[in-house]
Amino acid sequence: MVKWAGRILVFLGVAHTVLGLALTAPHHADSWLRFELWTVSDSIAEMNASTGAFWMSVGSFGVPLALVGAIVLWMDNRGLVPPPFIAWTVGLWIAVAAAIAEPAPWLVAWIAVGLLLAADRRAAPQAVTREPQTSGV
Repeated sequence: MVKWAGRILVFLGVAHTVLGLALTAPHHADSWLRFELWTVSDSIAEMNASTGAFWMSVGSFGVPLALVGAIVLWMDNRGLVPPPFIAWTVGLWIAVAAAIAEPAPWLVAWIAVGLLLAADRRAAPQAVTREPQTSGV
């Protein structure tokens, strides 16, 4: 379960970044390389097309999402179950993003979140509790 969740997150992150770059870089890379992202508009709230394209590709959450997926895979390879806050944080993020931006492959990300939560739930009865350590004082 954890392995598939990690794979899904890596896939979504890489696909978003690569697809975003493929669709936007041919039109906007020249302005990015000339450091013109913030010079065209007066405010970050009023982005121009080049700045929006940057945030849709290189500056998006694609790379961090792929990194979270890679960490999940790393943990799985060591027999560790990712803590539930990873699933809940990704789930909250995609819920907010899905409410704002449709259509997008949020359902696929929810599959990864569900797999992570199920893996945590399955591992919970097997968790070893440690006794609190006392200082020798």
